Amino acid sequence: MSVRTAVLKNIMLLIKDVPKSVKFYSEGLGMQVNHVSEHWAELQSGQMKVCLNKVEGEAACTTGYSPFLCFDVTQMDKTIYKLIEMGAVLDGPIKYPSHGKVASLRSPDGHMLGLFEHAEHLKQQQE
Repeated sequence: MSVRTAVLKNIMLLIKDVPKSVKFYSEGLGMQVNHVSEHWAELQSGQMKVCLNKVEGEAACTTGYSPFLCFDVTQMDKTIYKLIEMGAVLDGPIKYPSHGKVASLRSPDGHMLGLFEHAEHLKQQQE
C-alpha cells in the first residue's frame, strides 16, 4: 500500500491585475469566486481551486508552454468569442478531432487555456 505524501491543493497563477483576471475567469469561464482582494483571489470550478496572486514583475522565461488550464465547455464558439473580447488570444486554429472540438487560448496574462466541447454535445446542438 502506498502512502499519500502530497495532495494537490490548488493551482496558483501569477498575474498583473487581480480584479481584471477575476472578471476574465468568472464571467468568461463561469468559475465561482470564493475570495478576492487587490492582491489575491481564489476561484473554483468543481473541486479544483485556482488562486490568482498579483506580482509586480514577470517570472523568468521557462522552456516550452506554461501549464494548461483545461475546461470542458458546452458552447465553444460563444466561449471563445467572449474570452477574446476579454483579452484572450487564440493560440492556433480550432481543431475538430472525432471526439469533439478543441481550442487553445492565452489569457490576458499569457496563461494557456484549453477548451474542449465533447462530440456528443455538438451532435445534440445540430439536432
